[in-house]
Amino acid sequence: MNIGEAAKASGVSAKMIRYYEQAGLIPQAARRDTGYRYYGDNDVHRLRFIRRARDLGFTVEQIGDLLSLWNDRSRASADVKALALGHVEALRAKVAEIQGMIATLETLAASCHGDDRPDCPIIAGLEEGIGSPLPRPAPRRFGKAGVPAS
Repeated sequence: MNIGEAAKASGVSAKMIRYYEQAGLIPQAARRDTGYRYYGDNDVHRLRFIRRARDLGFTVEQIGDLLSLWNDRSRASADVKALALGHVEALRAKVAEIQGMIATLETLAASCHGDDRPDCPIIAGLEEGIGSPLPRPAPRRFGKAGVPAS
């Protein structure tokens, strides 16, 4: 099938298919004599796997690790679980960061009169950093087996 058909069958846009090819998540597509890419059922299956992992918020690097584990029939499920739980931890940190943003914005909005006057505590708070900056958690790096790197 051509890239458009593969995109439709997998739910991944043609642009993202080309990106995943370039990133090494899928092998370079076979080419027809016309130069058009050609994809098979295995490619579509792999693209669906990637799409689902992206839907769950995994990074391209993490998806590469997941694909390696998926292709390794002698893998330990503990390695997959460690990678998934590491991602859960990162998602929880993002949730906490977003909750902090919400609390800061609600505090700033509550102090704003919301009338025709030009003075605005929201603008002042953004300008002066009142109630922030929000702490940003350090990005976590995970090794090949999905275990946090030291």
